[in-house]
Amino acid sequence: MDHINSAVETLVSSSNTLFILLGAIMVFAMHAGFAFLEVGTVRHKNQVNALVKIMTDFAISALVYFFVGYQIAYGVTFFDSAEVLSENNGYALVKFFFLMTFAAAIPAIISGGVAERAKFYPMLISAAMIVGVVYPFFEGIIWNGNYGFQAWLESSFGAGFHDFAGSVVVHGVGGWVALAAIILLGTRNGRFRQGRLVAFAPSNIPFLALGAWILCIGWFGFNVMSAQTLDGISGLVAVNSLMAMVGGVITSMLIGKNDPGFIHNGPLAGLVAVCAGSDIMHPIGALVTGAVAGALFTVLFTWIQQKLHSVDDVLGVWPLHGICGAWGGIATGIFGSTAFGGLGGVSFTAQVIGTLAGIIIALLGGFVVYGASKAISGIRLSEEDEFNGADLSIHKIGSIGKE
Repeated sequence: MDHINSAVETLVSSSNTLFILLGAIMVFAMHAGFAFLEVGTVRHKNQVNALVKIMTDFAISALVYFFVGYQIAYGVTFFDSAEVLSENNGYALVKFFFLMTFAAAIPAIISGGVAERAKFYPMLISAAMIVGVVYPFFEGIIWNGNYGFQAWLESSFGAGFHDFAGSVVVHGVGGWVALAAIILLGTRNGRFRQGRLVAFAPSNIPFLALGAWILCIGWFGFNVMSAQTLDGISGLVAVNSLMAMVGGVITSMLIGKNDPGFIHNGPLAGLVAVCAGSDIMHPIGALVTGAVAGALFTVLFTWIQQKLHSVDDVLGVWPLHGICGAWGGIATGIFGSTAFGGLGGVSFTAQVIGTLAGIIIALLGGFVVYGASKAISGIRLSEEDEFNGADLSIHKIGSIGKE
């Protein structure tokens, strides 16, 4: 019996390790989606910069999260021997890999908002500070129970803040940090003439669409694998993600009047919003959540472009991740309840408070980090470098070589 029990434990451990490893790989692949979404949206002279930023941000994120951020969030370090770290098939290491791909999504989100006019190294260092300190601080509060915030919510309102896969913890934080950076950077040169908007059309719709498709596919790893163990896997999460995604497509298509930029960001809005409650919502509730998110993104992005001239958000990351992420946190308190067909165990008040806490921490962190970088080294390209484009100014090569 001892031999059988040992074999079963080994099988369970190895299966869980493989399960979360596959999730980590799928979320890692999403970063290609972030890259091509930005490449397809920015002007030709900034395409190389978009690709380079996503790759280098990922590398820096991995380092700072490994050495600093993961310890802040979960109190875990990796300074033991390889023999210790490889116990249980190295599950603890792969769990770090999975959660690190979430952390690295923060600078990938920010990148899309600050595109076309930001310096390279100051923004890279700022991203390291966000991933190493600001993000794991809030992550630990929500997902590890740090500082008693969740315990207080549960004792006061009957439930803690429920964010299964990071509508607020990941996307909300990324979107609201990005807003701070966008405000501090200012508007791209030539964006407005005599008070009127000058449209900078996407440079490559096929690349934009490719990025959206990669993100949509990888998102099922983002959400489903957030169970982190094989016994926690749920088809409900998968179908809720699907329904929210298509809900976002439909409303962005209708409100956006067939605009391909809206149609390919609509599913992402729906997926952002459903992350938090994907494990407890009814599929119809997830559909409504995604549909509202698609509408929110389309309407707010249009409003920002036309009316809010101080916020030049190139990819619309604030409405997409910041606003739709906040909506997802609140929607979980609505459609996750048994009254709307959900599994229950949530408090609407706790969801609102938790969402507001994420917004406040992200804004404060964003203004402190990017404000300090702006004061110390500056975060914006010179007018000449911006005119020439980040590709030639920073990387000395364009996206299409000349014969």
